Amino acid sequence: MRLSRRALLALSIGAAVAGIGTFALAQTLRYPSQPVAITIDATPIAAFDNRDATRVRFGALEFRGGLVLRSNVSAFGGISGFNLDPGGSRFIAVTDNGAWLRGRIVYRDGAPAGIADAEMAPILGPDGKPLAARRWFDVESLTELDGMTYIGIERVQRILRFDFRKHGFAARGEPIPVPPDFKTLASNGGLECLAGGAKGSALAGSLIAVAEESLDTEGRHRGFLLKGGKTTRFAVFRSDAFAITDCALLPFGDLLLLERHFSPGRGVAMRIRRVPLPAIKAEAVLDGKVLIVADLAYQIDNMESIAIHRNAHGETILTLVSDDNFSFIQRNLLLQFALVEE
Repeated sequence: MRLSRRALLALSIGAAVAGIGTFALAQTLRYPSQPVAITIDATPIAAFDNRDATRVRFGALEFRGGLVLRSNVSAFGGISGFNLDPGGSRFIAVTDNGAWLRGRIVYRDGAPAGIADAEMAPILGPDGKPLAARRWFDVESLTELDGMTYIGIERVQRILRFDFRKHGFAARGEPIPVPPDFKTLASNGGLECLAGGAKGSALAGSLIAVAEESLDTEGRHRGFLLKGGKTTRFAVFRSDAFAITDCALLPFGDLLLLERHFSPGRGVAMRIRRVPLPAIKAEAVLDGKVLIVADLAYQIDNMESIAIHRNAHGETILTLVSDDNFSFIQRNLLLQFALVEE
C-alpha cells in the first residue's frame, strides 16, 4: 500500500518519538570535525494553514512567515535547540548529533526570507574533543543564563555550560552539578526543556528544566529549578498525551512550553502552553493557557525548538524550529508568529 506524505511523516516522527530513529541515525551520520561554513537553502512558507492561505490568526498567535531549510551538508539537520539574539537576527542552535549551528535570519517585509552566514562545528566536551566522540548524542535543549550557554543531553542526562560568548565554537562544555534523580529520567524522555531565569525576574539565576516524557507517580512531567547547587522540584500537568519538547521565557515573565503529540490515529500535532512565572515554585503543579494547537493540516513537522524576541515594532515574536531527525521524509522548518494576546 502506498502511503501519503502525511502518513509517512506521521510514521517517521513516531519512530523518532519511540526512540528508534534519532539515536541510531546520529551514530552513523557525519558530524563536522571542525568549523565549516555551509549554505542553507530557504524556501518561504507563505501560509500556515494548508486549507486557507488567507488565514493568519491562530489562537493567540499571528503567523508572520516561515522557511523550509535544506543543505547538502550531511551534518545539517536534527535541530533540537534554537536561541535568537534580542533583535531576532543572529541565532545559535544545537543538533541531535552534537553540532553547533549558527547564522543569521534574513528578513523581507517583516517575514523570514533566508539564512545567511551559516556555520557548523562540533560541540566540544571538557577535554576539547567532540561530544559525539564520547557518544553523547541527543543534544536536545539550549538556553542562556547570565552570559553563559547551557545545553541538555538526553540519554546521559547531563547539562553542560559553555562560555560561548568568549570562545565561540572553541568553547568547552563543563558539566554542572545535577540532582541524583536525573539518573532516573527516561533515556529518550529527558532534558528537552531548558530555560534561564533572566535578571530581575522571580527566577533570576535559575535554570528551569522540564523532562519530555519522564513522569512522576501521578503522571505529570517532572520539573526542576537549579540554582547554586540547590534543586527545587515541581511538576507540570500533562494533558492529551502531549510531550514537552522545549520552553522559553517571555521578556516580561511567563514560561512558554512547546509540546508535541503523536499517535497513529491522530498523527502529529504541536501545542504551546503559557505558564505564569510566579507559579513555578517548590512542589507546585503547573498548568497554563493553551495559545495554539496545530496538526498536519498546518505547516508543522516535529517541532522541537522555541525562541522569543522583540521586533523593531515592540511585538513579541515566537520562532519555532523543527527537528527532521535526519529523515528524508521530514523537514527542517522555521516558523514565526507574533503573540497578539499578551
